[in-house]
Amino acid sequence: MIDPNSLRPFLGTALEGTNFPALGKLYKGKVRDVYEQEGKKILIATDRQSAFDISWCTIPLKGQVLSQISAWWFDRIKDIMPLHVIDFPDPNVTVGKELKIIMVEIVVRAYLTGSTKTSAWVNYNNGVRNFCGNPLRDGMVKNQPLDEIIITPTTKSDDDEPIDPEGIVSQGLATAQQWEEITEKAFALFKRGQEIADEKGLILVDTKYEMGLDENGVITLADEVHTPDSSRYWVKDTYEERFNKGEEPEYLDKEFFRLWMREHGFEYGDKSTWPEISDDVRVMLASKYIDLYEKMTGDTFAIPKDSNVLDRIEKNLEPYMIKTAA
Repeated sequence: MIDPNSLRPFLGTALEGTNFPALGKLYKGKVRDVYEQEGKKILIATDRQSAFDISWCTIPLKGQVLSQISAWWFDRIKDIMPLHVIDFPDPNVTVGKELKIIMVEIVVRAYLTGSTKTSAWVNYNNGVRNFCGNPLRDGMVKNQPLDEIIITPTTKSDDDEPIDPEGIVSQGLATAQQWEEITEKAFALFKRGQEIADEKGLILVDTKYEMGLDENGVITLADEVHTPDSSRYWVKDTYEERFNKGEEPEYLDKEFFRLWMREHGFEYGDKSTWPEISDDVRVMLASKYIDLYEKMTGDTFAIPKDSNVLDRIEKNLEPYMIKTAA
């Protein structure tokens, strides 16, 4: 287990963002800074922390955790489908192929849970019994296993909305054949993820995949895979006892932060209820991310010797800087 005090030197240098014009055109996502070059994209995982579509703070070394967990997982699912990955030149960086992204978030679920408007539990608790084309029976409770693994896609937009396969095809987001292949690959990725997580004493509860088409029209896995930002993990050994008591599972993912926000009075539309994120909370969250990394990979997380993360990234990305004529 990581010593939280070892993370405090990184509070002041947590990576809020980057500005490397020589890397190409910059697009800022919720967590990643993405630079576009011809034929490739350079994804820099920052330490930004978002929840409920709001950017709250930075979490020391979170970007390194996300990037390295994703790299670890890519190596373990590369036999299932093509990957966008070209290189990992820095602990925070993934260089990937440029893809034509399929504008659907591919969400795979094994449990009835969640706390956002697109989650299975929130919709079920509001009376929805057919969620994204998946029938759900009456009488289920929060955090209960679903009768079978399901896919609950959402649109990729400023305001993500649940959608069913018929809507995906009718809106031209993917062809019927493409969606069939996407579904097959998503289930295979998720089942591999469940198997590996189970070996590590964890439950992979749900996850989100992003896919796109490469230059030959081949469906390819993009972005990240099975990270604590894109996935929900519970501790296996305590799940059943906590479920039977009506308690929340032990979380090792971003949901922990969402629940912490709720417990401290957060209400989406009322800024007066938004809690302050103290340095102690930031360190606690960093410890959670690192704990998952170590539980998942079996490796000790390598805390950088130099707290200046930005300078290191810039140095490691020099080969990708676009040289201009003098």
